[in-house]
This record gives sequence, structure tokens and C-alpha cells, in this order.
Amino acid sequence: MAKLVFHVDVNSAYLSWEAARRVANGEPDIRLIPAVIGGDREKRTGVVLAKSIPAKKFGIKTGEPIGMALRKCPDLFMARPDFQLYEENSRKFMDICREYAPIVEKASIDECYLDMSGTHRIYPDPVALAHTIKDRIRNEFGFTVNVGIGENKLLAKMASDFEKPDKVHTLFLNEMPQKMWPLPVGELFTVGGATADKLRQAKIMTIGDLAHTDIARVQKIVGMKMGKHIHDYANGIDPSPVLAEPEEAKGYSISTTLEEDVKKAAQAYPVLLALADSVTARIRSDGAKAYCVSVTIRDNSFKTRSHQMSLMNPTDISTEVYEISKKLFDELWDGVTPLRLLGIALTNITREETTQCSLFEDGRREKSRKIDKAKDALNARFGSATIVRGSSIQSNIDVGKKYKAQIELQQKKHKQ
Repeated sequence: MAKLVFHVDVNSAYLSWEAARRVANGEPDIRLIPAVIGGDREKRTGVVLAKSIPAKKFGIKTGEPIGMALRKCPDLFMARPDFQLYEENSRKFMDICREYAPIVEKASIDECYLDMSGTHRIYPDPVALAHTIKDRIRNEFGFTVNVGIGENKLLAKMASDFEKPDKVHTLFLNEMPQKMWPLPVGELFTVGGATADKLRQAKIMTIGDLAHTDIARVQKIVGMKMGKHIHDYANGIDPSPVLAEPEEAKGYSISTTLEEDVKKAAQAYPVLLALADSVTARIRSDGAKAYCVSVTIRDNSFKTRSHQMSLMNPTDISTEVYEISKKLFDELWDGVTPLRLLGIALTNITREETTQCSLFEDGRREKSRKIDKAKDALNARFGSATIVRGSSIQSNIDVGKKYKAQIELQQKKHKQ
């Protein structure tokens, strides 16, 4: 059976969702003016989370400081992020995708993969189907998506990144020489800036150059594992399946793009505490525990690193996850490079109750668990922000809104 994959990607998601809400309320469409999501105009702090196409024409880039963006465009319109709005719109467009695809994999809040393999008798024209999905999302919800079509996830992803917005593109294996190989090597999915620099220094300028370079040479330039990975990708090879696995089976994660660069550990700890509170509230709401905690950091040059710890006993306790996260963070960060993103993930999930602790540890854990249970009950009754730790309040960074919104929406469903 021939494999067929769609990649559906919301165009400038955060900004598009904010724009759609404003248009529905009779306000101007901020997609038509230089506009961004994120940051504080008065303080000139924070980073650009999303930008409009007119803002892009001023040279404004996602992730750059708000102060820099304002220097490029003094009249730039700015809106604060609203993660509950984003979750609601994410669910709506993915629900439409599920009407057509037997398997849908949520890649992130604004993108998903559809495995359309074996559906040719129902949908004989995949391009026409992609247009139907795209147009339904635009007409019903007021925002646009790109749909990429290919024989695997990589090709579908690359295709969706072609001309935007509101477009359908194909990238099949026989189309790679014309559509993919002429592109700069840095545009290959998963090739970051540092890797692209190494390849260009070695005179590998395009994706086609990479595809036709001996794999041993590529591995010598960027390392064995990365070399094989990007050489496969340059040749259109990606065996990874589209997975409809429930999120809780894989793990629970939360991250936040920081409105201000973190330059001291004392700034990071309140953020980690808020993240730990949010992610453990989610895992407790599902009756699960985790054997592994990991921390992710991303610096101001967009280099991402992670560090993890496996546990003897699974946990769902906020304070435990926070203390472990602090230790991992201290081991991971050099203490100098400004940070743009922090994240915590809980993996290796179990629902078994058996643990092996000392009597002292049992007593301490039971006390912490009772505190968490009381906090969960109050937040469930009066709202997710009812109980917030004092040290979290001291941080001026909003954390975990997306996941708090998810919990509130789940609770509303249970009450209905």
C-alpha cells in the first residue's frame, strides 16, 4: 500500500487566532498590518512569539527581542498571548482533520500529521481533499492553514513550508530534484543554524548538495548520528510512522517562551516551580505518575539542550518534580548564556500504586501529596489560578496558561 501523509500547519498560529477573534468581534484584521504576539511595549521587554506577513517585511523575526522589533517598526501593533484561545482553536482545526483521516498525530499546538494511506478509494484526489480541509478551516473558523502532501512525514512537512499562506503543496519523491534540492541547506527540516554553518563551510550549500555528498563525509562534518539523519532527510528518507498514540501514553510536558531572558538561576527557579505545578496537576488529573523527569532549556541563539533523571519510585508530587528540575537545570545551564525557553517533561508513565520508600520518605511524600490534592481540589472548584505559590507570583512571567486551560476544559467536559 502506497504511503500518503498530509501535514496541516496553521499560518502564524498565535497571531492568526488572535486576528480571527478580533475580526469576529468586528475589529480590524491584524494580519493585514505589522503586528506581533508577545512582549510589553512600554517596558520594551519580551520576545516575538508570532508575526504578521507585513511585520515580516520589516525584517521582524520570531524569537527576537521586542525592543529590536520596535526599532525596525515603531508603529508595530502588539497583542499579549492567550493560551486558552490557542488551545480551543487547536482542538477545532484538528477535529476537522479527524473527520477525514483515520490516523491524526498532533505534532504541536498548531500542526498535525494525517496518515491518508489506503484512503484512495474514498478520496481519489488527495490535492482536492487537502483543499477541502484547508477551505473548511478557513471558512468555519476564520484562520488559514497550509497543507503539505508527501509520501512520508518529512516530505509533507517540507511541502507545507513552501509558499504561504492558505496554500496546498505536494512534495513527492519524484518532485525532490525540482522542489527540494535547490533549496538552501539550512531549510532542510531539523538542520539548525550551527549545522548549516558547518555544511556551508564544507561547500555544501543546498539540500541537493547534501543529498549527493558521500554520507561518510557528512558524518565527518556534523557527527555520525546527525550526519546519517540529515543525509537521509536530504534524500527524502523518513520511516517514522504517523502515531495516534494518546499524549499520556508518551508523557506530559510543558514549556514556556520567556518574555524576558533569564540571566540568573534565581530568575529560573520560580519559572520551574510554576511549570512543575502545572505539569504535575495534569498528570495527577489522569491518575498517572512518572519514572523520569527531564528539563529543557533554549538559549538566545536558539540552541536547545535537555537533561533527564530516572527515578527509583514514580512521582506525581509537585515539590519532588520541582527539586529534581532545579538539580537538572543547575547541571545543564552554564550560568552565563541568556535563556529564552524553559521546559519540564514527565515520561515513563505508570498507573501502578506500588512504591518502595522508607517510613520517613513515606510520611514526607504523603504530606506533600495531601497538599497537592487540596490544591487541586481548590483550583478545580474556583479556577486554575486560585492557589498559586508565593515564589511563583514573584516571577513576572506567565507560565502554564496553556495547560491550565486544558485542565479547565477537561473539568467542564466532565461536568456536562
